[in-house]
Amino acid sequence: MINRKSKREIELMHEAGKLLASAHKEIAKMIKPGVTTMEIENFVDHYLAKHGATPEQKGYQGYEFATCASINDEICHGFPRKEALKNGDIVTIDMVVNLNGALADSAWTYAVGEVSEETQRLVDVTKTALYKSIEQCQVGKRLGDIGHAIQSYVEGEGYSVVRDFTGHGIGNSIHEEPNILHYGEAGKGQRLKEGMVITVEPMVNTGTWHSQMDENGWTARTTDKGLSAQFEHTIAITKEGPMVLTEQDI
Repeated sequence: MINRKSKREIELMHEAGKLLASAHKEIAKMIKPGVTTMEIENFVDHYLAKHGATPEQKGYQGYEFATCASINDEICHGFPRKEALKNGDIVTIDMVVNLNGALADSAWTYAVGEVSEETQRLVDVTKTALYKSIEQCQVGKRLGDIGHAIQSYVEGEGYSVVRDFTGHGIGNSIHEEPNILHYGEAGKGQRLKEGMVITVEPMVNTGTWHSQMDENGWTARTTDKGLSAQFEHTIAITKEGPMVLTEQDI
């Protein structure tokens, strides 16, 4: 069952989203060779507490951290660690913020120091794919329109779209119906309705889309060791069009 949100609920989620976006802006200042993802983890934990919020991921199904920190060939759900980031790495920081019971979810891929032209292209294409898909988040559109916008663009650029992990509805809990596939056929699937709040979070690989799970039971990585990037926003479906609750450029 899809839980559609009232305007007030969306306003509260937007406040959580603004705080999350501000955390990402601070993380962007921290990213450089030599910093560790555990330092970023500790920053997020303290930053949210300072602003009266909590990291919803911590404790979710036994997950221990406030953030996911996925480096290079890690697709998602990487654990924060004490090893330093290196020049040329990419790292995706993903978090869910709970502010007064309202949730927001956003992931961002950061380049560490000077990255190769090909690595930067992967990051740019992935971010563009997210915003192309957001254009489809309109009342009356279908879920397949979102996936098709991502897949057609990404594959046209020579990359692959991860299929093993999806976007999702979000509200009272992190994962609600419906699942948001990042591939698909235009004009197919469930219609988007006013009040739905979803995440769209394309994960894009340089090589194959196939993933494998680490022994920790959480971290997924590419099977061919190719790089993976991810960008994610929380989006409310409104009569006026898509409302990006975690937008940073405001």
